[in-house]
Amino acid sequence: AVYRAHHELLRRPTAIKLMRPDKVDAETLDRFEREVQHMSQLTHPNTVAVFDYGRSPDGVFYYAMEYLDGIDLENLVAKYGAQPGDRAIAILTQVCGALQEAHNRGIVHRDIKPANIILCERGDVPDVAKVVDFGLVKEITPHGDPNQTGRIFGTPMYLAPESMTAPDLVGPASDLYALGAVGYFLVTGKPVFEGKTALDVCIQHATAIPVPPSQHAPSVSPELEALLLRCLSKEPKDRPSSARELAALLRAVPVAGTWGEAEATQWWRDLKAGPSLATSTTGTMTITVDIAAREPDENDEPVPRAKSRVSRRA
Repeated sequence: AVYRAHHELLRRPTAIKLMRPDKVDAETLDRFEREVQHMSQLTHPNTVAVFDYGRSPDGVFYYAMEYLDGIDLENLVAKYGAQPGDRAIAILTQVCGALQEAHNRGIVHRDIKPANIILCERGDVPDVAKVVDFGLVKEITPHGDPNQTGRIFGTPMYLAPESMTAPDLVGPASDLYALGAVGYFLVTGKPVFEGKTALDVCIQHATAIPVPPSQHAPSVSPELEALLLRCLSKEPKDRPSSARELAALLRAVPVAGTWGEAEATQWWRDLKAGPSLATSTTGTMTITVDIAAREPDENDEPVPRAKSRVSRRA
């Protein structure tokens, strides 16, 4: 469960993810630990920042991260429809930066999807994209990961073909495929493939040719369409060679840069004038979590105890 908290020493909103060991299996706990360990290595401004992590005396695993008072891309499209190509380019370019840092450190996200990309305001800058949820990360090693062979991880609508056909070969190009699928969804309001079951969708990713985005949204430029379809190539070698290259190709699309700070500022101003975006009007229950009261490590220095008030939607 993820809670909204207020850090009493830092005097700022904080998000805390909690997991009780008696409620989950060992694999889930291992995934939780890997998630926070990998996230804490990443410092790119478009990756959610982790402040602290550990285990409380009563055995609850947790990590505290920056609170993002914004809207994820899935809800953005659900509430406001397909987005203009220039805005999609601005968002995707930011995500490329976060992915490039992760890939440089041998980390593949494996679950890039609209719900894991949050738009928010940071430092009075609007439309800042943040990549979250590294719970399915895969480390790239020369020998692969024998524990992952034959297993499929991710969300069916955004899975690269090799995730089904050769899971042990999933790599950075798989994240770029997923990001291409996110871009397709942003500009069309539709996923690349749909089916009655998750298996139907997975088979289509491996075998079917995507409908060009412009057939769903005629305003999509030919250049952006060609780039999104390149990201959706069945063969990893046919996609952009890196997130950095994809970012450069996105910036080269003629409509890139036409969605600027003025347009983004006006969009957020209009949003704030309407119903609340991330907070809920439903009641909350409040608990107190002492995020410094974790099980001590032998190398830990004494630290002051810092309590956070935590609210969760009832």
